[in-house]
Amino acid sequence: MADNFLERHREEYEKRKQAWLRKKKHLPMLSNKPNKPEDESL
Repeated sequence: MADNFLERHREEYEKRKQAWLRKKKHLPMLSNKPNKPEDESL
C-alpha cells in the first residue's frame, strides 16, 4: 500500500463531510404538519 493511504482518505472524508454539513445547514426546515382545511366543519 501507498504511504499515508489511510491519512489521505481520512482527510478526503473530512472534507466531504464538512461540505455536506454546510449544505445541510442551508436547506430550509420542512415541517410535517397536516394542512388545516379552511372550512372547520369538514
